[in-house]
This record gives sequence, structure tokens and C-alpha cells, in this order.
Amino acid sequence: MTNLMNYNGSLSPDKQSSDVWEHNPQNVAFIGDYLPRQCGIATFTSDLYTSYNAFIKNSNAIVVSVNDTPEGYDYPGEVRYDFYQHDQNAYQKAAEFLNAKDVDVVCLQHEYGIYGGSAGSYILTLLRNLTMPIVTTFHTILKDPNEEQLLVLKSIADLSSRVICMTQKGREFLVNIYDIPDDKIDVIPHGIPDMPFVDPHFYKDKFGMEGKQTLLTFGLLSPNKGIENMIQALPAIVEQHPNVVYMVLGATHPNLLKHEGEAYRNSLKKLAASLGVRDHIRFYNQFVELADLREYLGSADIYITPYLNPAQITSGTLAYAFGCGKAVVSTPYWHAEELLADGRGGLVPFGDSEALATQVINLLTDEPTRNSMRKKAYLMGREMIWEQVIQSYALSFTKARQERMSTINNEVPYVMGAHTSAASKLPELVLDHLFRLTDSTGIVQHARHHLPYYEEGYCTDDNARALILTQILQEAGLKDPKLTRTADNYCAFINHAYTHDYRRFRNFMSYDRRWLEEVGSDDSTGRTIWALGTCIGRSTHRNTVSWAMNMLENVLSGVSSMTSPRAWAFSLLGIHEYQKKFNDDRLAKNIQRQLLDKLMFRYTETATEGWPWFENALTYDNAILAHALLRSGNERLIETGLASLRWLIDLQTSPYGHFQPIGSNGFYTKGFSRAFFDQQPLEAQSTVSACLAAFEVTGDEEWYRTAIRVFKWFSGFNDLGLPLYDQQTGGCRDGLHIDRVNQNQGAESTLSYLIALAELQTAHKKQVGAKPINVKIPALMNG
Repeated sequence: MTNLMNYNGSLSPDKQSSDVWEHNPQNVAFIGDYLPRQCGIATFTSDLYTSYNAFIKNSNAIVVSVNDTPEGYDYPGEVRYDFYQHDQNAYQKAAEFLNAKDVDVVCLQHEYGIYGGSAGSYILTLLRNLTMPIVTTFHTILKDPNEEQLLVLKSIADLSSRVICMTQKGREFLVNIYDIPDDKIDVIPHGIPDMPFVDPHFYKDKFGMEGKQTLLTFGLLSPNKGIENMIQALPAIVEQHPNVVYMVLGATHPNLLKHEGEAYRNSLKKLAASLGVRDHIRFYNQFVELADLREYLGSADIYITPYLNPAQITSGTLAYAFGCGKAVVSTPYWHAEELLADGRGGLVPFGDSEALATQVINLLTDEPTRNSMRKKAYLMGREMIWEQVIQSYALSFTKARQERMSTINNEVPYVMGAHTSAASKLPELVLDHLFRLTDSTGIVQHARHHLPYYEEGYCTDDNARALILTQILQEAGLKDPKLTRTADNYCAFINHAYTHDYRRFRNFMSYDRRWLEEVGSDDSTGRTIWALGTCIGRSTHRNTVSWAMNMLENVLSGVSSMTSPRAWAFSLLGIHEYQKKFNDDRLAKNIQRQLLDKLMFRYTETATEGWPWFENALTYDNAILAHALLRSGNERLIETGLASLRWLIDLQTSPYGHFQPIGSNGFYTKGFSRAFFDQQPLEAQSTVSACLAAFEVTGDEEWYRTAIRVFKWFSGFNDLGLPLYDQQTGGCRDGLHIDRVNQNQGAESTLSYLIALAELQTAHKKQVGAKPINVKIPALMNG
């Protein structure tokens, strides 16, 4: 058997992004049945959850359990949701529950018998309605499935980003029988507890077995386990080793108990009595916890699995016994064949009691051979302990999220060109959330989920952004009274924000309309100048233009005294917009020259061959600095803007091709490590806008394609493979954390998405002569 952790197509991220990809998904939801239900899958799901929480730092995993009874079970706290296996509607509700949680990945435990419908098909209802990546562990992989079994497993695999099996034989079946791509499959062994390699005599006194040679079989009792064959082998074994005791540990399988009671167990007792070995066999009719199981396994000299059917791809009981270093004798079902190869156990033919007896007698007699077998098994078992297995599961989860991004990238082409239908590929621009956040005062700054968070009030920055968006939409041909009234609200807010004493704009206002400062930041004033210039350059409303002209006249002359490079850049873009209508205004030209000189001085002071940038740190809204040079109208400055933007794009492109903005949790200072999280929508919008400016001044369609690629960060082509745009609300979530999406949908984030999309639609319209941009206006608006 090859290395049990043999991964096919593993991720191999470069060093630059190692701290992104070494981070394991924290918010995992495990679906399966669960303890206290007596079932092997329930035990496995419990072990998987417990181990993930133990070995993955800051794990917030949960469990969703399927029940075989309508009343369910008295589950522990980690089971956050449960549903009845024969209620198909409950599968839909379970999916809705998971979609409402901050779940990174769903990990499904699949066994045909634990889900309702033909061949367990009801589980497809749940999977089809999930919005996050799915990783499925197949516990049963049939060699000769019927048509329905084949279809259900293939459908589950199609809906899963990754699938896991526990043996190489399982992988062969998935590829050759179920047509699942080999590079979609991860082989991860059945996990086992990390148990010491102990002398069996250490535990024998716990069971009154001092001086005995003990054989053990454990697991839920049912006829397919072949225990009668082992009992039939006992007389020959006892004849050679009179002190042998065969321990049969396990409760009767619940389904068998329900229909037949203890008839099978009683038949085994009668068989033992008839063969004269009743005193050499002990039945322990109990479903044991791990602590007790350790002691039972520890006391055994030989572990035996005399199963009757070769078609068993996985045996948890075998894995446990093997991994704690037991000498194992087994029939050659698939899992045993693979695990016990190369002297790690003994294999005997199915239904052959004589061969069983011979193999056991030889091992009991030959202690060196028995101990050698134990050692080989125990060493291989170190790869199966849960700490190792969980790291492999975490890697599979990470791969699933990455491959989800690739799927998003391939499914949404966003192609540019005169003979394509690219306009239809760009999403519809939905304004519902913009209006939800806007009241008669202006746009509310923050949200809790999609609901306006009034407690934190308003800011001029966001009202300026919102005003820019309305001007883009109105210039593009959107004539709607609601949009006009909303634009007036933003103008009125900015009008009120102006303070004559400072010739600047205040920024933060409480919800009860009290200003929280005498004067705002350089950046908020610069961004407001940008909005005013946009009103002048794009609006067809004479009153709006006149108001913006007067306001701009009041503040423009003070811009040169500001110290923030971003305030210069915002103001330069505002001047560019203003010059669309009034290109010969000498005051505007003079201030433009001053700001460009200041920005270029910062560039020449800081830029080096490996760092062609305006500052010694990349912080927030970075692309705006290059964008300002692209709108200068000066060929030399445009070349500098293009070069610096190319460098920024390269730096913020992951090894997998998606946009990977500088994180706000530490930013990136020259000579130090960059922060990858928290990633902000503003960075994506700023970069899209800069790329579209580069496309406009150069005519190079590669800039448009780059803008599209960056824009797809919003829809899930990002480090976590999770969408930030919420199609249901029309809002954009506030950022990408290291382990999840920030579910709040504030003004800055939503406006970033809407501005980026509006500019892309406008650029496409200009290029191919498409119809007016695709916008949805809600029937009602707040305020």
C-alpha cells in the first residue's frame, strides 16, 4: 500500500501567499448522523468534528445531523440543526439554515442508508441548495451499483467540489465505475485515536483475563460480520491453546434489533454451546465509548474481522484495531486487503473456519511473528491518527474553496469585443440596497447584515461616493425620479457638511443629525471635490451644476495645502471631471498642475526599481494614486501611472490568477510582510476604475480584461471562493476576513460594488454600442 496521505493534484502555493493557504477553514459544517445514535457513521462524524475542533486553530465547526426517527436524539451542543431522513422538505430547510450561517465549507458523510428517498436521493435536495463548497466523504462505494445508486453517487460527486475516499481501491472505483475525475478525489484514511503501543497484559485484569490469550471482534452485531465462522474455528484453537478467550464486543445493530430482537446473538451463543466452547467466548452487549474501547483493544492479543462480503471499502473497526498495533486476522474484503498487505496482518478466505483457526494458532504460537506484525501495523497507523487525518481534511477543504474560484472564473467569461454578447454577461445593476440605506438625510454609513445601522450615523465620504454613482447612472441614460430625488439627498448632505470657517467638509454625523467634528479629514474633502466635479462634468440638471460650481469654488483653492496624497488624487479626478465641461478654467488648471507636481515629487522621492510607488507603504484605496496620473493628460505622467498600476496589479494578483488586495489588517510596508486580510471592497473598486482609465487612454483591451478579473473578486473569485455581493439584497458585504466573509453590508462596500459595475457597463456600452446599462430600480424607496 502506498502512503495513505497520497493526494492527487495538491495545491502548491508559492511562498508569497503561504500564510493565506496555510490557513485552514474554520467555519466547517459536518453533515451526517451523530452520536448518541448507534451507527458507525455517527461515530465517525463525531470523531471528525471533535478532532477538527481539537487540531484546527480557532475552529468554529458545527454539525447538522440526520435522524432515523421523527423525534431525533438528545444531541450534544455541537449539533446545531437536525432533520428527519424521510422528510424531503426538511432537507431544503437544512440548506437554508446553512446558507444563513458563516459556513466556509460543508463536509458531507455519505452512506446510502442514512438519507431518505430512493438510494438516499433526498440528500441531493440539500446539496443543490447550498451556496458554499461541498466536500463529500464516501463511506460506501459499490462495485456493482444499481442504476439509482450509480446516479445518486455521481450526482453527489457533481455537486461536490472535492470527494474523499479512504482507500486506493475506492479511488479506482470512483474513477472507473462512477466516472469521477481522478484529480477531484482525495484519498484520506479512516481516522483513529492516537493510542499507545502497549503490552496486552496491561489491560487484561480490567476484564478478568489475567493469564488468558484474548481474541477480539468489535462493532455492531449483525449476520454479515461472519462471527459464526470464528466460533466454528474456536474448538481447534482451544485444543492448541486452552487459555484462549474470544471477546465479541458490540451492541446488536439497531435495525436488526428492531425487527428480530436478539435472535442472532442468541444463535451465536447456542452455536458456541453446541461446539463446547461456551466458556471460551464472552459477549459484551454494549455500544462502547472511546475510553472503554481503548481498554478492550489494549487487552487483545489478536483482532479478528471474519466478514463475509468482499464489498466493504471501509471498516472503521479494522482501522482502529490496526492503528493501535494489534495483530489482525481478517477475511480479504477490500479495505483489509489494502491495509494488511506486506505483512501488516493475516488474510484468510471467506467462510473458511479451518483457515481462520490455522492463522490464529500460528500467531498465538509464534510470538516474534505476531509482534512484528503488530509493529508494522502500528507504524503505518501513525499516518492514520486524527491529528494527521484532520490536516488532510483541512487541505481538501482549502482545495475545494480554490477550485470553486476557478469554476466561477470559467463560467462567467465577461468577454470584450464587438461580436460578443458580453453586455449580457455583466450582472444586472440592482439599486435596492442603495435605497434601503438612504433616507431623507443621506446614506447611512453602516449596516448590520443588510439592515441600516442607524446608531453609527452618516459620513460625507459615503454620500460623496453615492453622488458619484448617481451621476454615472444618469449620464448613462437612466432617467428615473427616484434616482433624481436620491441624488438631491446626497447633494443636500454635502451642502450641509460644508463649513465656511474652514472651507472644508465635516465628515461624521450622528443619526440625530449632530456633527461629530468641526472639520473632516483631507481625504473626505478630496473625495467630495471629486463628487462635485462629477456633478459639473456629467449632470444635465442646470441647478445641480450651478450648486456644485459654487461649492467647488469655495473649497478648490485650499486643496494644495492638504498633505494627503489620496486627497490630491481625489481632487485631481474631480478636476478631470470638471474639465469635461470647463476645460479652460485657469484656476482649475493651476491647481491641477500643483497637485500633479506634489504627487510626482512623492513618487520620485519613494520609487525604486522594485517599488515603483508613491509611498513606502500600500494601505487603502491604493490604485487611486495611479488613476490620478492616468487622467493628467500628460504623456510622461500617464506612462508613470501605467507602470505603477501594472506593478500594483502584479502584486495584488494571487498565484491562482485572482485579485488579492492588500489587507487592511496591517497593510504592506516596504521591506516587511504584507497583510492578506481583511480585504476591502474599496480596493477592488479602486482597481477596476484605474484599469478602465488605463483602457480608455491606451485602447489596450488587456486593461479591460484585468478590470473584469478584479471585478469578479466580488462574485467569489477570491482567496476564500466566497461571494461578497448578495444577489438577494443587492448589497455588498463589508470585507473578506481570513476565515469568512463579513456579513454586514455597509455603504462603502455596496457603493464600491455598484460603482465598479456601473463603470464596467458604461465602458462596454461605449466600446460595442450596446443598449443603455442594465439597471433595476426598486418600486419603493426608503424615506
